Amino acid sequence: MKHVTLIARLLLGFIFLGSGIAFFLTTPPPLEGAMGDFFKGMAATQYFFYLLKGAEIICGLMLMSRRFVPLALVVLAPIVINIFLVHAFMAPSGLPVALVVGALEVYLAFFSREYSPTIKQLFRAR
Repeated sequence: MKHVTLIARLLLGFIFLGSGIAFFLTTPPPLEGAMGDFFKGMAATQYFFYLLKGAEIICGLMLMSRRFVPLALVVLAPIVINIFLVHAFMAPSGLPVALVVGALEVYLAFFSREYSPTIKQLFRAR
Protein backbone atom coordinates (compact mmCIF):
# COMPACT_ATOMS: atom_id res chain seq x y z
CA MET A 1 0.00 0.00 0.00
CA LYS A 2 2.87 2.35 0.73
CA HIS A 3 4.08 2.06 -2.86
CA VAL A 4 0.60 2.95 -4.16
CA THR A 5 0.60 6.11 -2.05
CA LEU A 6 4.10 7.02 -3.24
CA ILE A 7 3.18 6.52 -6.90
CA ALA A 8 -0.11 8.42 -6.52
CA ARG A 9 1.60 11.33 -4.76
CA LEU A 10 4.41 11.60 -7.29
CA LEU A 11 2.08 11.24 -10.27
CA LEU A 12 -0.31 13.92 -8.99
CA GLY A 13 2.64 16.17 -8.15
CA PHE A 14 4.14 15.70 -11.60
CA ILE A 15 0.81 16.44 -13.31
CA PHE A 16 0.33 19.72 -11.46
CA LEU A 17 3.97 20.78 -11.59
CA GLY A 18 4.10 20.06 -15.32
CA SER A 19 0.80 21.80 -16.02
CA GLY A 20 1.85 24.88 -14.09
CA ILE A 21 5.25 25.14 -15.74
CA ALA A 22 3.78 24.52 -19.21
CA PHE A 23 1.55 27.57 -18.80
CA PHE A 24 4.55 29.83 -18.41
CA LEU A 25 6.61 28.21 -21.21
CA THR A 26 4.07 27.59 -23.99
CA THR A 27 1.18 29.26 -25.72
CA PRO A 28 -2.02 27.21 -25.55
CA PRO A 29 -3.85 26.48 -28.77
CA PRO A 30 -6.86 28.70 -29.49
CA LEU A 31 -10.06 27.38 -27.97
CA GLU A 32 -13.52 27.72 -29.46
CA GLY A 33 -17.07 27.64 -28.20
CA ALA A 34 -17.87 27.43 -24.52
CA MET A 35 -14.26 26.56 -23.59
CA GLY A 36 -12.97 29.58 -25.49
CA ASP A 37 -15.45 31.87 -23.75
CA PHE A 38 -14.62 30.37 -20.36
CA PHE A 39 -10.88 30.83 -20.80
CA LYS A 40 -11.26 34.34 -22.24
CA GLY A 41 -13.25 35.26 -19.14
CA MET A 42 -10.57 33.93 -16.81
CA ALA A 43 -7.80 35.60 -18.83
CA ALA A 44 -9.69 38.92 -18.69
CA THR A 45 -9.11 39.08 -14.93
CA GLN A 46 -5.39 39.65 -15.62
CA TYR A 47 -4.41 37.63 -12.54
CA PHE A 48 -6.35 34.37 -12.38
CA PHE A 49 -4.12 32.15 -14.50
CA TYR A 50 -1.00 33.34 -12.66
CA LEU A 51 -2.64 32.54 -9.31
CA LEU A 52 -3.94 29.17 -10.52
CA LYS A 53 -0.75 28.01 -12.23
CA GLY A 54 1.43 29.36 -9.42
CA ALA A 55 -0.63 27.35 -6.93
CA GLU A 56 -0.34 24.27 -9.15
CA ILE A 57 3.47 24.61 -9.27
CA ILE A 58 3.78 25.13 -5.52
CA CYS A 59 1.42 22.25 -4.71
CA GLY A 60 3.12 20.01 -7.26
CA LEU A 61 6.46 20.70 -5.59
CA MET A 62 4.95 20.06 -2.16
CA LEU A 63 3.59 16.71 -3.32
CA MET A 64 6.81 15.66 -5.01
CA SER A 65 8.99 16.71 -2.07
CA ARG A 66 6.64 15.09 0.49
CA ARG A 67 6.41 18.33 2.43
CA PHE A 68 3.04 19.72 3.53
CA VAL A 69 1.19 17.09 1.46
CA PRO A 70 -2.15 17.48 3.32
CA LEU A 71 -2.02 21.25 2.71
CA ALA A 72 -1.32 20.66 -0.99
CA LEU A 73 -4.27 18.25 -1.18
CA VAL A 74 -6.61 20.78 0.43
CA VAL A 75 -5.47 23.58 -1.89
CA LEU A 76 -5.75 21.34 -4.94
CA ALA A 77 -9.24 20.02 -4.08
CA PRO A 78 -11.24 22.91 -5.62
CA ILE A 79 -8.87 22.95 -8.61
CA VAL A 80 -9.48 19.24 -9.19
CA ILE A 81 -13.24 19.70 -8.88
CA ASN A 82 -13.11 22.53 -11.43
CA ILE A 83 -11.00 20.43 -13.81
CA PHE A 84 -13.59 17.66 -13.61
CA LEU A 85 -16.57 19.99 -14.11
CA VAL A 86 -14.97 21.85 -17.02
CA HIS A 87 -14.33 18.58 -18.81
CA ALA A 88 -17.70 17.09 -17.88
CA PHE A 89 -19.64 20.06 -19.26
CA MET A 90 -17.45 21.76 -21.87
CA ALA A 91 -14.69 19.46 -23.09
CA PRO A 92 -15.61 15.79 -22.63
CA SER A 93 -12.52 14.64 -24.52
CA GLY A 94 -10.43 15.53 -21.46
CA LEU A 95 -12.68 13.67 -19.03
CA PRO A 96 -10.48 10.55 -18.73
CA VAL A 97 -7.52 12.62 -17.52
CA ALA A 98 -9.80 14.60 -15.19
CA LEU A 99 -11.08 11.34 -13.70
CA VAL A 100 -7.52 10.08 -13.13
CA VAL A 101 -6.54 13.36 -11.43
CA GLY A 102 -9.70 13.19 -9.30
CA ALA A 103 -9.06 9.56 -8.36
CA LEU A 104 -5.49 10.35 -7.30
CA GLU A 105 -6.69 13.30 -5.18
CA VAL A 106 -9.47 11.28 -3.53
CA TYR A 107 -7.19 8.33 -2.84
CA LEU A 108 -4.49 10.46 -1.25
CA ALA A 109 -6.93 12.57 0.76
CA PHE A 110 -9.34 9.92 1.98
CA PHE A 111 -7.84 6.45 1.60
CA SER A 112 -4.07 6.63 2.02
CA ARG A 113 -2.91 5.70 5.50
CA GLU A 114 -0.29 8.42 5.47
CA TYR A 115 -2.41 11.49 4.64
CA SER A 116 -6.07 10.65 5.17
CA PRO A 117 -6.05 10.97 8.99
CA THR A 118 -4.97 14.62 8.69
CA ILE A 119 -7.51 15.41 5.98
CA LYS A 120 -10.33 13.62 7.80
CA GLN A 121 -9.75 15.82 10.86
CA LEU A 122 -11.06 18.74 8.78
CA PHE A 123 -14.47 17.04 8.68
CA ARG A 124 -14.85 16.48 12.42
CA ALA A 125 -17.35 18.57 14.35
CA ARG A 126 -15.74 20.60 17.07
